[in-house]
Amino acid sequence: MKIDFGLRDETSALGNRLATLTLLRLGFLSILLLIVGRWYLRDLQWTFSTQIALIALACGFALAGIYAAVLRSGKKLQELAYAQLIFDQCTWTALVYVTGGANSGASSLYGLTVLTGAILDGLPAAAFAGAVGYLNYFVLCMLSVTHVLGGPTDQSDVPYADTPEQIIYPLGLNALVLVVVTLLSGYLAERLKSAGGKIVEVTERAVRAERLAQLGRLSAGLAHEIRNPLGSISASVELLRDARGLGEDDRRLCDIISSEAQRLNDLVTDMVDLSRPSKPELAPTDVPRVAREVVQLAARFGRSAQDVKVVYEGPEAEGEVVVQADSRQLRQLIWNLVRNGVQSTAPGTQVTVCVDKQPGHVLVEVNDQGPGISPEARDHLFDAFFTTRSHGAGIGLAVVKRIVDDHDWTIEVSGLGEGDGKTAFRVLIPAKS
Repeated sequence: MKIDFGLRDETSALGNRLATLTLLRLGFLSILLLIVGRWYLRDLQWTFSTQIALIALACGFALAGIYAAVLRSGKKLQELAYAQLIFDQCTWTALVYVTGGANSGASSLYGLTVLTGAILDGLPAAAFAGAVGYLNYFVLCMLSVTHVLGGPTDQSDVPYADTPEQIIYPLGLNALVLVVVTLLSGYLAERLKSAGGKIVEVTERAVRAERLAQLGRLSAGLAHEIRNPLGSISASVELLRDARGLGEDDRRLCDIISSEAQRLNDLVTDMVDLSRPSKPELAPTDVPRVAREVVQLAARFGRSAQDVKVVYEGPEAEGEVVVQADSRQLRQLIWNLVRNGVQSTAPGTQVTVCVDKQPGHVLVEVNDQGPGISPEARDHLFDAFFTTRSHGAGIGLAVVKRIVDDHDWTIEVSGLGEGDGKTAFRVLIPAKS
């Protein structure tokens, strides 16, 4: 059951819970009115107990109306939630007084408000409701013991507890019950909140998986059709570039065509790799050799052939650093990280690919001298289709993350702060792999 008063942003969840509980409160008060009238007050004569009970319930109905009015405004919802807990416990105290005092079974209603607090704001609100309820009950018992407040005059046949010996047991029992209900309700509220977050996460993953499935169906049909013309375009441009009589401006235009054709080919490759992942075919792989090949290839394309330098740092000897990996996927991983670094870094700077054999693992690091990664982007860095660049598709890093996960490797990112001037992606490959 849910009522939506048009609340928005982060207050909407609390507002909707308050609205639902307000409606339930009205229904519960109506049922309680019948129960009190039928079983506790017997005949509805205008006796003292009848007046107290009906006034308490009337206040409950009136307060429910006030709650609804405040909810419509959408303001001070947190304060409203805690005010409801206080007024509810006061209402139950009035009913406890006219239905047996310290020994009244209506004291169980305090626990109901504790559950309400847990629903509204977890353990803090549940503990607050429990404390307020027990304080009301304790004050009522003390007033009875000190004879400041006697039993209702119209219920002389009901044995009201009014001595310390009679009060001590119900005081202890109700304290124990409220503590247990508070802890259990708070625990369950936290578990539900955690489960709700996991459900949202699973739902988001399902949505992303469906998008990738759609992308897979689309890319499978387009990849072949796009790559064939791209190959023809690239070959034709290379022939045209070597033609006699071609001016400097014409050659520059050929460079642009080649660069854009390569960028489009990279995009198609990323789409296929992301949407149709293949299980890694593990084999002994020379990590430095793969890294050097990627650096040599990157130096011939795009900005890395013009205003950004790509360099390699690490072992040069063959077979010095060998791991079990899918060499093609490792090459794709380093290539994507290099492309990301080249696209992010400033003109005249460099992107560095480092390979280092460390105790327990092999480190592959790609760092650039770009602006760093803003706090807003850090949580979505490896999400498919997320990008902070105007000319990016947000696929390259998603492919990197998939390859890392498929190999059971670890990836770390530094420079998670805009203005740091450097970003480093570190892939840790266990030595045992």
